[in-house]
Amino acid sequence: MSEASSEGELVRLALKGDENAFGNLVELYQRAAYAVAYSVTGRHEDAEDAAQESFLVALERLEECRNPDRFGGWLMTIVRNRSKNLIRRESLRETDEIPLGATSRSPMPDRVAENTQIREILEGALRKLPEVQRQIVLLHDLEGWKHREIADRLGLPSGTVRSHLHFARKVLRVELGSSPLGAEIHRKVQ
Repeated sequence: MSEASSEGELVRLALKGDENAFGNLVELYQRAAYAVAYSVTGRHEDAEDAAQESFLVALERLEECRNPDRFGGWLMTIVRNRSKNLIRRESLRETDEIPLGATSRSPMPDRVAENTQIREILEGALRKLPEVQRQIVLLHDLEGWKHREIADRLGLPSGTVRSHLHFARKVLRVELGSSPLGAEIHRKVQ
């Protein structure tokens, strides 16, 4: 059974009330949903929230998935839309003050500072990319998806995915190479 037909079969089983089938779909797409949400929100916590909310919406609206064999593309559309909605909601909400005396669960301050700096550099470099390129880079380089899988899920020609990936990596090389720590990150991921 091919991946597409097994995906379609899981959707059909879930529509008949099989909770395990939907659980398998969640397991299959959890990392990809997070990667797409992160490419839109740029924040770990928001990406987790948007991905989780997207799965709930997908479960509620599963009968609206017109082509069960292309569930992944349908789900990624929901993830992108939910992520954009989350950003809009967050921009309207005021941030709460951190209470005095609040403690961090982070390990050592020097490690936290270094990780924060690395994350900021990577996030900054990723923000320089158009949204579709961020999605492709995260799905390909972080999740290990093949060009054809990304093309199918995002509804793009495979050659376009390759082109976006090429140009995105070019921008990332420049961005990561522009700071000493960024150059070190770039050397580590090569």
